[in-house]
Amino acid sequence: MDVPDGAVLFDMDGVLVDSETYWHRFEDEWVFAEAIESGSPAHEEVTGMPYYEIYDYLDAEYGTAVPRERFLATYEERAESLYGEQVALTAGVRELFDAIRADGRTLAIVSSARRSWINIVRERFGLDPLDLVLSAEEIDEPGKPEPHVYEHAAAELGLDPAECVVVEDSVNGIESAVRSGAFTVAFRSTHNADLDLSRADAEVGSFEELRALLLDRAA
Repeated sequence: MDVPDGAVLFDMDGVLVDSETYWHRFEDEWVFAEAIESGSPAHEEVTGMPYYEIYDYLDAEYGTAVPRERFLATYEERAESLYGEQVALTAGVRELFDAIRADGRTLAIVSSARRSWINIVRERFGLDPLDLVLSAEEIDEPGKPEPHVYEHAAAELGLDPAECVVVEDSVNGIESAVRSGAFTVAFRSTHNADLDLSRADAEVGSFEELRALLLDRAA
């Protein structure tokens, strides 16, 4: 398999930390139960989107039962405890980050989460140094599943997206990476076990498998 040996761009939620399990619970208990007018959205419809675009999507598709300001404030309040106290780091993240740095490759986090949320995870789990951290809120373009955030990340690193490997877990995130032209790796876990991730170029189920794909030149 011809895997680019340039930058490695990691999504955060559901890849570096197990936050999607907690976000799905929040969606079931409040977002889908109280914040929409009717219907039963599937988690994959909104997973990977910036939270401020989730409101717009739900409003258009299902109608919203709470004002936008309350919706966003509730997400922001939930994020503080979720990232600061609840999530766990995925096994093997630090070891793989060290190996990528030792290999002389560029390392980045590219996420739909707010920069402040990413910083909580970076500091709590000691993920620095990173060559780039980019939040979707920092670009004046639509977020995932549109390709812009990965196009911007590659440009900031002075690379073509085709020189980058993106590691994603959501349908929307994978679509974003694929449409940017990056080599896209789907990270399979319990929260996305039943989803069709076949748009990705490759799939792994652990950071050990990911390390072999990224660093074993015979892969």
